[in-house]
Amino acid sequence: MREDMGEVTTSLQRPVTNTGRSQLVRHVDSFEIQPPTPPSHNGVPRSAWARARRRVSRWHRPYTAALLLVDFLAVVLADWIAQEAFGQARAGFYNAQADPTWFYTVAFLLLPLGWLVILWGNRAYDRRYMGLGPDEFKRVIRAGVAVAATVSFIAFATKTDLSRWSVGFALLGALLLILLGRILARFTLHAVRRRVGQAGHRMVLVGTLPECLEVYTAVTRNPSAGLVPVAIHITDGYAAARGIQTPVPVYAGRDVLALVREVGGDTIAVCGSASAEPGELRRLAWQLEGSGVDLVVAPQLTDIAGPRVHIRPIEGLPLLHVEEPTLSGPALLVKNLMDRVAAGLGLFLLIPVFLAIGAAIRLSDPGPVFFRQPRVGHEGRTFRVWKFRTMYVDAEDRLAGLVDQNETDGMLFKMKHDPRVFPVGRFLRASSLDELPQLINVLWGEMSLVGPRPLPADDGDFLGDVRRRLLVRPGMTGLWQVSGRSDLSWDEAVRLDLYYVDNWSLAYDLSILWRTVGVVLARKGAY
Repeated sequence: MREDMGEVTTSLQRPVTNTGRSQLVRHVDSFEIQPPTPPSHNGVPRSAWARARRRVSRWHRPYTAALLLVDFLAVVLADWIAQEAFGQARAGFYNAQADPTWFYTVAFLLLPLGWLVILWGNRAYDRRYMGLGPDEFKRVIRAGVAVAATVSFIAFATKTDLSRWSVGFALLGALLLILLGRILARFTLHAVRRRVGQAGHRMVLVGTLPECLEVYTAVTRNPSAGLVPVAIHITDGYAAARGIQTPVPVYAGRDVLALVREVGGDTIAVCGSASAEPGELRRLAWQLEGSGVDLVVAPQLTDIAGPRVHIRPIEGLPLLHVEEPTLSGPALLVKNLMDRVAAGLGLFLLIPVFLAIGAAIRLSDPGPVFFRQPRVGHEGRTFRVWKFRTMYVDAEDRLAGLVDQNETDGMLFKMKHDPRVFPVGRFLRASSLDELPQLINVLWGEMSLVGPRPLPADDGDFLGDVRRRLLVRPGMTGLWQVSGRSDLSWDEAVRLDLYYVDNWSLAYDLSILWRTVGVVLARKGAY
C-alpha cells in the first residue's frame, strides 16, 4: 500500500512492501519487529581520490550560483559608481589615462573575483547558513573586513597611491549591495518555500514518537526554514504508538537509509534520546558515508537560540554548553538608551499624526482621546499604558454581555467584529496606530520598543512559566506580534514571549522591528 506523503494519516499504518512483509510478524496483541541487518561500516577511510556521491539535496546549487552572480555584479556596480563619483579613482595606476586596460581589469574583474574568493573562504555560500538566521550576513560582513584589509595590504606592499575616498566608497558600497542582494535572495527563497513547497530538505525523523512529534512541531512552525518532515522512524516499536494520530507516516524496524530512499528524503534527523545511545549515532554516521544523505541531531533543547549553545568536546564527548540568558549588562544598557532616544524622537516627529488622530476620535465618539489601563510590567510592577481610544465610552459596561463570544483563549478578550469599536477605531486597530502613544511609556522607562506585550493587571496572577515574561520590560512590538498577533493561541503566544526573554539580543530586536513593518502593512492578526 502506498501512502501519500502530503496527506495527514489518521492512524499508524505501515506501508507494506515485499521487504516489509518479511520483516513484520504479527501476533495477537503485539508486533514483533525483525530489522534487517544493515550494511557493515567500520569508518575506515576511503581513498583520498575516491569521489563521494553527490548530495541528495541539490536545491542549494542553483541558489548558490545565483548568489555568486549577484555578488559579482554588486561589486562591479559599486566599483563603477565609485569611478564615476570620484575622478581620481585611477590615480594610482600608471599610464591609466593612456591605457586604462589594467585599471579596468583590476576594478571590474580581479577585485570582484577577490570578493568571491574571500566570501567563499568565510563560508558565506555554505548551504547550512542560507535562508535562515543572521550567520549568513555575519559572514558577509567578516568577508568585507577581510577584503578591506587585503586591499590595504596590497596597496601598501606595492606602494600604489590609491584614492582613499574612491576605494572606501567602492568597498563599503560593494558590502551594502551584497547584503541587499542577500536579503532579496532570501525573500525569494522564503516565498518559494512557502508557496511552492520546494527548495527545502525532506527529513526522516528518528527517535521515540513523542520526541519526533516535538521536533516535527518545532521545524514546521516556520515554513521559511525549508525543513519538511516526510516520515517518522520510531525506535521503541509500534506498541508505544498504537492508536495515535500522526501527521506523517510512521515506520519501525527498518533500515533507516533504505527508508530515506524509499520516501524520497535527503536528511535524517536524530531526535532526543535516540542520539544518546552509545555508539549508535556514530555507526549511523558511518552508514551514511557516501550516501549523499545529511545527518542532523535534534537534542532535547527546545526554544533555545543558537548563540546560547556552544559545543565543547571533552575526550571525544561533545558537550552542549547552554549559556544563561542575557538579562543585564552593557547590551541591556544600550537597549534602554536606544529605546529612550527612539521614543523621544518618535514623539516629536509624530505630533501632527497625534493631532489628526485625536481629532478623528473626538468626531467619531465624544469622550477622551486616550485610553489608559493598568498593565503588569517589569518585575511585576503595575503601570498605566497609553493608547488611543478605539471603543465607545460605554465599552466596559457592554463587556459582560460579550464574554461568551470571546474568540481567543487565555487572558485577553478578542473579537474580530467587536461591536464596541467605532469605525475610526477599527482603522486604528488594523493599522496599529492606536499603539503609538505607548512611546510615552517607552520614554518613561515603563516599556521597551521590543518585548512581550503588557497584559492587563486584573486578568491573572502570572503563575508558573508565565511569570518569566516579567523579567524584561514589555514592548510595543514583539515576537508574538510579528508571528501572528491575535490569530495565535494563548499557549503559542506565551511560548514566543518566553523564547524572546531567554534569547533576546540587540540584533534580534532590530530584526523584530524590521518584521513589524511588514506585519503592520499587511494588517495580519490585527483586530
